[in-house]
Amino acid sequence: MKWWKQAFLSLMLLIVAGAGWYLFFPGAKDIAARWGLEGGPAAAATSPDQQTSGRGQASGGEQPGRPGGRPGGRGRPGMDTAVVAEPVTTATINDRLSAIGTGRAQSSVEVRPFASGRITEMTIEAGARVDAGDVIARLDSDAETIALDRAKIALEDAQATLKRISALRSSNTVTAVQQTEAELAVRNAELALRDAELNLSRRIIAAPIAGVVGILPVSQGAYVTTSDTVAQIEDRSSILVDFWIPERYAQQVATGMALTAQSVARPAEAYEGEISAIDNQIDSESRTLRVQGKIANAQDRLRSGMAFKVTLRFDGDLYAAVPPLAIQWGNDGAYVWAVVDGVANQKPVKIVQRNTDSVLVDADFVEGTRVVTEGVHAVREGSEPRIAGDAPARDQRGS
Repeated sequence: MKWWKQAFLSLMLLIVAGAGWYLFFPGAKDIAARWGLEGGPAAAATSPDQQTSGRGQASGGEQPGRPGGRPGGRGRPGMDTAVVAEPVTTATINDRLSAIGTGRAQSSVEVRPFASGRITEMTIEAGARVDAGDVIARLDSDAETIALDRAKIALEDAQATLKRISALRSSNTVTAVQQTEAELAVRNAELALRDAELNLSRRIIAAPIAGVVGILPVSQGAYVTTSDTVAQIEDRSSILVDFWIPERYAQQVATGMALTAQSVARPAEAYEGEISAIDNQIDSESRTLRVQGKIANAQDRLRSGMAFKVTLRFDGDLYAAVPPLAIQWGNDGAYVWAVVDGVANQKPVKIVQRNTDSVLVDADFVEGTRVVTEGVHAVREGSEPRIAGDAPARDQRGS
């Protein structure tokens, strides 16, 4: 291939590449404007006759093919094409936190006997409500009853001996040592009586707290030891919900803070409560903090082990919100075309969060600012774009 053909082919490829860059590369029009090529490759492709014809127009004439055209071949940027602009709003994020927690009764006790023995009587049934001190069951107590009677007799004998020695002591018939020994025998007998009473009382199994009795694991006639559970009692007048929150919220939670607990099994039911306790350390593996909430259960509709969706509310962070179409990209990152008092300016923004209907950005906007969402190709720095839907401004130059 001859050299002039290669040069011509190379020139055509360069023109095509330049046109593609101008048309499809984000920010190419702005770069071309800074280089003084506001018309881009399309202006360069205009024929010399058309350029001459454009320059030959009288200063007061209208441009052919454009009714009401402005003097000269090209109007000011952003004045001929209408653009769409929408106002900048605000949105709050990080204002709530949701976590899944597990509920448990305010107090729960597994009742075990103090001594081993056979159950001779069960005085409660499953689901019964008991008060603290109510008898749950009784164990066989024949041996303990006999021991108590024997202790009573021993105490009476020791007291009688002490009384007789004290009478003889007044006449110096007995020594002081004998009287002291008699007094010591009385005190030992009293201790033996208390021990027998304690052993007998431990044959009775009583409720340590007030609450509701669960399903009984034993029945009358069963032999139990100190490691066997006779009954389980729960005080569920209030339900404690244990849940975990991310480390970043550790400084924002405090005891007494309000919360909402929603039953996972019954989403329509929500209960108001408060934070009752906060753990004293962050879990190093999960980087979470254990928090305990408390909700009232006056109607006794909640049970231990239920799952709850706990929601906490915070002040949150306030950011500017712009439509997704307003975000443009340049060599320095994201920006928007902000219109203030009718003048367009390129404003850099930092994207914080993308939503379906808006993009939260970290930037300061003047009140009443609007951002261009459609027709951004016709907007230039410092131009006065014609915004669709606005009343047209009066042309002071034509008056």
